Amino acid sequence: MSDQNKNKIETKNKNGLGEKWPEPIVRVQSLAEKNLTTLPDRYIKPPSQRPQTTTINHEPEAAAINIPIIDLDSLFSGNEDDMKRISEACREWGFFQVINHGVKPELMDAARETWKSFFNLPVEAKEVYSNSPRTYEGYGSRLGVEKGAILDWNDYYYLHFLPLSLKDFNKWPSLPSNIREVIDEYGKELVKLGGRLMTILSSNLGLREEQLQEAFGGEDIGACLRVNYYPKCPQPELALGLSPHSDPGGMTILLPDDQVVGLQVRHDDTWITVNPLRHAFIVNIGDQIQILSNSKYKSVEHRVIVNSEKERVSLAFFYNPKSDIPIQPMQQLVTSTMPPSYPPMTFDQYRLFIRTQGPRGKSHVESHLSPR
Repeated sequence: MSDQNKNKIETKNKNGLGEKWPEPIVRVQSLAEKNLTTLPDRYIKPPSQRPQTTTINHEPEAAAINIPIIDLDSLFSGNEDDMKRISEACREWGFFQVINHGVKPELMDAARETWKSFFNLPVEAKEVYSNSPRTYEGYGSRLGVEKGAILDWNDYYYLHFLPLSLKDFNKWPSLPSNIREVIDEYGKELVKLGGRLMTILSSNLGLREEQLQEAFGGEDIGACLRVNYYPKCPQPELALGLSPHSDPGGMTILLPDDQVVGLQVRHDDTWITVNPLRHAFIVNIGDQIQILSNSKYKSVEHRVIVNSEKERVSLAFFYNPKSDIPIQPMQQLVTSTMPPSYPPMTFDQYRLFIRTQGPRGKSHVESHLSPR
């Protein structure tokens, strides 16, 4: 074997993802800071994929279509209307906002502002944490390893929170000085919130409260954080901050930028711009819960638009099943008229798709449908 081939093999892990990106990484933030008047070709989406709107201001709430809003305090107090509303949200929208969720507003603000400070650091301070396609952990600027792919207008930071064996403070930023402490507290609170939401989702499927959590691996779950930074874009009508996709994991708890809209959800073949409520979380069903629910709950395509006037920061917390246990439709949700929609597959196997191909709508989960 030649030294060249040997090196290629050694730079790949068991999943076949290498230590190097297929092309030199360009930080989107560095492009934005050049005050370009035209968008570089690598970020121009084909006409069919371009956003229809570049609106950056909030519409009046009464006039805007919004995803369902769930009051968790009311729900846990036994409010039947809220229970019905969250059930409909999971089955028809795949998204909802939660208020009165128990996470302190001060912690939410601190988490967002601390990450804004990180992305405003000099580039040299951030490059220390530059990531690779092998684990994606660290400071990154692309999803997928296809050479020549049209890229999204964002930079990000990705880190592991659970299992504890993957939680490595050395891979977390050290600046600003309080960032690790804030991330750690924030992550612990969101794991608690994820567990509470899982009991509701389980009950609404007619299962025991703890059954969906057990299918995830009990307390032995995965949890990770992706902080998205969307710089100002010179031609937002030609680009996307994040291409259409459904989340491959279990459930996503998003802390949006409540000053600048950007998230769009596909509903009835229309892209709805979500109007985030202050100090609310946006929750969406991921592919793994769609699979476990035998498609009773829906993971839904979403994307992010950008704008020329304001930057955005959002924090996506992924609450995932244990990575090496087979995920398949729950037996209680399988009947003669509703056979299992999906064959068993571990989350480790499943998430390889987005890590290699990048965001591709709902094509991955749909490609795993069992033949009827």
